[in-house]
Amino acid sequence: MENTSLKMQFGHVRLRIAGAEDAALVADLSRRTFYDSFAPFNTPENMRLYMDQQFTREMQMAEVGAPGRTFILAYVEDEPAGYVSMRISPEKPAGLGGENAIEIVQLYSEQRMIGKGVGPALMQASLHLAREQGYEWVWLGVWEHNHRAKAFYTKWGFERFGEHVFIVGLDAQTDWWMRKKL
Repeated sequence: MENTSLKMQFGHVRLRIAGAEDAALVADLSRRTFYDSFAPFNTPENMRLYMDQQFTREMQMAEVGAPGRTFILAYVEDEPAGYVSMRISPEKPAGLGGENAIEIVQLYSEQRMIGKGVGPALMQASLHLAREQGYEWVWLGVWEHNHRAKAFYTKWGFERFGEHVFIVGLDAQTDWWMRKKL
């Protein structure tokens, strides 16, 4: 996704594409929102292992501006409120086969911003960019026990089409694959 000029406003939520200069902000936001979302449901040891080995700040910073990656930042009153990460994946789940599809890798809001329109704004921007770039499908993975996220994606027209194992520390968890035809 090569559109680096995206600037959108959805209600009071302002969005823009993150550039290399935003790498530290994106990394810190991604690590904080992941931890806040999943620490209550995982052991401290598994969260530590995941954050220290699989989701490091350096790894997250390297993703910003990497080929095939797009990060969109959301702001509420000039405060970073959330982000979405999209990726062109050469390998797609079997249910997508050779379809022209892009993945939503992460879509997170700061806990204090949940319910303020950040998630819908990020989803709307993601779908807009995917259509603009000519994709036919958008897909994502969501933890089977994340009922709020599954309901959110279903409301946006995503449907379950498979599952895979996602490792958090030493814990194998099941993620649902969900897709939406554009």
